[in-house]
Amino acid sequence: MTLTGGSRLVDGYALVIFDLDGVIYLVDQPIPGAIEAVRQLHAEERAVAYATNNASRQSSEVADLLTGMGIAARPEEVLTSAAATAQLLRERHPAGTQVLVVGAEALRAEIRAVGLTPVERAEDEPVAVVQGYGPQVGWADLAEATAAIRGGATWVATNTDRTLPSKRGPLPGNGALVAAVRIALGRDPDLIVGKPAPELFVAASRRASGGRALVVGDRLDTDIEGAVRAGLDSLLVLTGVSDVAELLAAAPEHRPTFVSVDLAGLFESAAVVRVPGPAEADGWSAVVRDGRLELSGAGRPLDALPALCAAAWSSARSSPVRAVSSAAERALATFGLLPG
Repeated sequence: MTLTGGSRLVDGYALVIFDLDGVIYLVDQPIPGAIEAVRQLHAEERAVAYATNNASRQSSEVADLLTGMGIAARPEEVLTSAAATAQLLRERHPAGTQVLVVGAEALRAEIRAVGLTPVERAEDEPVAVVQGYGPQVGWADLAEATAAIRGGATWVATNTDRTLPSKRGPLPGNGALVAAVRIALGRDPDLIVGKPAPELFVAASRRASGGRALVVGDRLDTDIEGAVRAGLDSLLVLTGVSDVAELLAAAPEHRPTFVSVDLAGLFESAAVVRVPGPAEADGWSAVVRDGRLELSGAGRPLDALPALCAAAWSSARSSPVRAVSSAAERALATFGLLPG
């Protein structure tokens, strides 16, 4: 159901924590309405923070990127998995410790910034291997990481995002590169720092000055799970990776508090819904019957999501979706839930 009484979602929170790729921008291009949404938060003097799994840029570079897009941002507002990983390693090892870095130059810079020494070869006998996304990472890099880990180095992944958004659709992310090393070694990383681990969100939420923080993300398996694990409310926007089909099939740890098509949901009560809602409300009715999730009734497509989530999440398994009315068919088509 939509928020009642014309209340705005943003008014219930002291801090809004944004994911970046798929929420604020796609690759390096702003998502329509995103700049305006953050500017409105600034105009209302509301606190914002940015938490990203992307380890290919430093916090200062992300702040510069946002500022260049028209969003005034400070490096201290940006929390990256690269910086968090470097800080964690520095807490565990003395200055000068050698760390094999697989990833972009930004990750190496973060390692240097905390006093550790980045290296590139297993023969350097690093005590740890840090693996983050970098567009130039290749087989030779993964081979050095594999050899070093097999030789006893601690294996730390900045994140395990399976994909990253692009104009051509989802492309392999750091999780895909980590998977290659996982297969070669037959085991998982010793530590994963970025989302869905809660540390980035917990660190950001400390800036809420005793109030509540809201996480805004586009991925159920990183942003939303990270918010759940951090004990924070979350808003899923449908501008990035996760879609409604994935939402309906979501496990409990991947379920958001709210859903909106885009960031307008922060300010417009009619543009956001809380999920799940009653299985029968706002003109819609959803039920699982004979192994199918059925939607009937009529109304705004967005208002069908709380009922669909209620029925789907009460089922023990994922169910195909079927429309029982012409309005339901149009609503399901809006969210890409009907066969092409």
